[in-house]
Amino acid sequence: MNPPQRPRTDEESQAKVPALALLMKLGWSYLAPSTCLAARGNERSVLMHGVLREWLAAYRFTYRGSEHPLSSGGVAQVINAITDTGLSEGLTAANERVTKHLTLGVTVSEFMPDGHRHSITVPLINLGNPEQNLLHVTEELSVEREGAHGHYRPDIVLYVNGIPLAVIEAKRPVGSNPEKDMLKEGVSQHLRNQKPDGIRPLYAYAQLLLSISGTDARYGTTETPLKFYAAWREEEIFTAPITALVNRPLTREQHGALFAERPAFLRVHFESLWSSPSLTTGQDAAIIGLLSPERLLAFIRYFMLFDRKAGKIAARYQQISGVKSMLARVSERNRDGGREGGVIWHTTGSGKSYTMVFLLKALLGLEQVL
Repeated sequence: MNPPQRPRTDEESQAKVPALALLMKLGWSYLAPSTCLAARGNERSVLMHGVLREWLAAYRFTYRGSEHPLSSGGVAQVINAITDTGLSEGLTAANERVTKHLTLGVTVSEFMPDGHRHSITVPLINLGNPEQNLLHVTEELSVEREGAHGHYRPDIVLYVNGIPLAVIEAKRPVGSNPEKDMLKEGVSQHLRNQKPDGIRPLYAYAQLLLSISGTDARYGTTETPLKFYAAWREEEIFTAPITALVNRPLTREQHGALFAERPAFLRVHFESLWSSPSLTTGQDAAIIGLLSPERLLAFIRYFMLFDRKAGKIAARYQQISGVKSMLARVSERNRDGGREGGVIWHTTGSGKSYTMVFLLKALLGLEQVL
């Protein structure tokens, strides 16, 4: 009889692999670091140009009743626009520029067969149908630091159509110093990475930043100070569906991809661990609530804003819940065709003004959010 295995306490076992497995179950396709690097071309580039070109090659626009693909020149115009982030103006300014392209598309000019010039706004992401995008997750993304000072390697990066939209730092629940907050350690790495000698090109594109510890998670966005990284509380998905998803086995192909470049003992460890039902954690709830493809894209579209004084703002869970409640309320009509009002209770400094901006964005979108 084999002796029982000692519990593994490293961040790989406690946080990163469980997060990757859950993301794969949510619809993200795993890319090994070497495969992702090949798609990027080099460690200075953070875009997967081949994937982005694949997305753009499949795009069709309508002109005088007929569908047309983008020309090679049109594709080049889109890639030039999304590549030119304008980092010299500052990280938040660059991220705002990228976010506008992500949410509004890139306008290019095409010469048509009849000799006319036609302007087309090309979407970089299908925001209304998340499953129609090219969704990838990779790990240990080695990015050359600015000034050739070596490399930083964020633990997990999520790509949509070749563009990195979410970055995760994974930590074990408890460090060598029991008094050290490991979630704060993950946030500190994000803040370090965003310094001028860090890997700002990655964060010019990233929309959501997470720090996870196996048991819990915090999230923020570009240049969010440590004290404003927030917890996620799931208010719509019940515990039972989350538990079912967490305990759903990976497919054979997913399992093979995840463990292909990992030591055999780690694969054996997780096969044993996953043979019995697991309890869900705060990390699981945050990943499902924030990084399900439809949730992530809706968050980018409706629940982020740029403030001249405060910088980039990512909504907290109570603001999103409040907006959704208001949308549900205004969609109802009484017998006379009128709409009923309501009250949302706020405390001082809880972000009432931001909540109203998020509501306006959602109303203008005229679509169901999250």
